[in-house]
Amino acid sequence: MPADLIHLVRHGEVHNPEGILYGRIPGFHLSELGHRMAASAAASLAGHDITALYASPLERAQESAAPWANTFGREIITEDRIIEPFNRFEGKKFEFGPQVLTRPQSWPWIVNPMLPSWGEPFVSVAARMLAAIDDAWAAADGGEVVMVSHQMPIWMVARAVAGRKLYHDPRKRRCNLSSITTLARRDERSLALSKGTATKFVEVNYQDPAKELLAASVDSGAV
Repeated sequence: MPADLIHLVRHGEVHNPEGILYGRIPGFHLSELGHRMAASAAASLAGHDITALYASPLERAQESAAPWANTFGREIITEDRIIEPFNRFEGKKFEFGPQVLTRPQSWPWIVNPMLPSWGEPFVSVAARMLAAIDDAWAAADGGEVVMVSHQMPIWMVARAVAGRKLYHDPRKRRCNLSSITTLARRDERSLALSKGTATKFVEVNYQDPAKELLAASVDSGAV
């Protein structure tokens, strides 16, 4: 029996005092606040029937999945397809915005922000995320599935299922630390009417269970 709902959970705050764009660089763990945020996310769905738990292989996602594993008694399944995108600016102190134009050495990487040329294409991120979601939905023993991932991949899914263009301003993503974006499968009639132009899923909820902790957090380092 496939899943009823898929919950896409972003990791909590990362300990990153130097403000590095960490991307896929290993060794970046949750801060103390980040662990509290992750626990808040898991607690927000206490009482739900969570039947499967997936997480990106990066430390911050695995650590954010731990409270879900403890709360619901589920083993963490590492899913490589929901990892952070690669990015040419990894390891640098960098914020996306007009200031990038003041760095000539970066110009070859920003020639096409629609793609984007500085990292994994938006279409690639959306495709691998949706494939992983579809597989997790089909493999579930009913109930609800949690997938702990990262800001940009989750935002790509949200835009894709809403039928919006994937290109966006990275500074305006609606995907806070430890937020939960919930998807449901479209029914067969809706899929038939879409004639293959829509995704198989639709967003049914978004929540910020760690909202009270966000003001004290630092959300930097995401690609």
